[in-house]
Amino acid sequence: MAEKGALLAKSVQKHAGRAKEKILQNLGKVDRTADDIFDEHINNFNRQYNNANKLQKEFNNYIRCVRAVQSASKSLMDAICEIYEPQWSGYDSVLTQAQATDALWQEFSHKLGDQVLVPLNTYTGQFPEMKKKVEKRNRKLIDYDSQRHSFQNLQANASKRKDDVKLTKGREQLEEARRIYEILNTELHDELPALFDSRILFLVTNLQTLFASEQVFHSETSKLYAELEAIVDKLATDSQRGSYTLKKSEIPYYNNFSDNALKIIPDSVKNKQNANYSNQTNNTSIRAKTNDLPPGVLYRVKATYSYQKEDADELNFEVGDIIRVIEYDDPEDQEEGWLMGEKESTGEKGLFPANFTRQI
Repeated sequence: MAEKGALLAKSVQKHAGRAKEKILQNLGKVDRTADDIFDEHINNFNRQYNNANKLQKEFNNYIRCVRAVQSASKSLMDAICEIYEPQWSGYDSVLTQAQATDALWQEFSHKLGDQVLVPLNTYTGQFPEMKKKVEKRNRKLIDYDSQRHSFQNLQANASKRKDDVKLTKGREQLEEARRIYEILNTELHDELPALFDSRILFLVTNLQTLFASEQVFHSETSKLYAELEAIVDKLATDSQRGSYTLKKSEIPYYNNFSDNALKIIPDSVKNKQNANYSNQTNNTSIRAKTNDLPPGVLYRVKATYSYQKEDADELNFEVGDIIRVIEYDDPEDQEEGWLMGEKESTGEKGLFPANFTRQI
């Protein structure tokens, strides 16, 4: 316990000594060790650090948007496949091209995350450690300057008191402070320029991968959409020739839906009408449930796709999970296409992409 107390007292004393030295330097009472070359390295490092952080932030946002568009594209193609009737020209091809489109989106999203974002995270991961080392070097420089000034005072008073013991001890403390500072300073004089020079090779490699992935994706999707356009053109041609026109003889006549006319309605039509009525009843029941919401809940949604969060303030969910949509704590934080919600099963709160869900 006493040892811990001694270490704490020593640490407090060291911090106080550094603070005093910095105040005296800022007031011009004592000089400071200048290193213009190191200052230039630090300016370059700070600029490089800020640029890397900005690139990382914007690319994370870009990937998030790509994944949102990927989800929207899949939903759109699913809807097209659903309404494209089996007897129409190119039905099987539409299904095949829709699957190929989704596969291209998945591959593109994977490449952006694995081959662009991961190296970018590795690159930016160097800066916090380097920053800590620079801060440590600066603290040791203050210690060195402080010991240098103390030793100069001892030398000035040595002729009067002839205190060789204090002078010897002061010289030893000064040399030790100089040694520690110069080790860190020398290392940083090598490491900071090397890190700064690495920015070009990293940026070239990273951007080449990004642009190449974009080029391949857009080239392949362009081919798919050209084929889809050709399929729809063929459907238009067939339609103009009357291939899918319903003949008058195929249209049933129900005599203004009189009681007698209802007797000739096929069972398949009756079943369909009953099913539609049942669906309308169920939908009405669901809507009634949404009106009975807890305080603060705007409405409820159901997850149509699973989502794994990428940031701590986001929400994980699986297909079928029910989420209560609530207001943002600060409306200015709201982002387009994103909602704030609470997962009904667990009460977890966070942001989530709106197009991964549907309102119920």
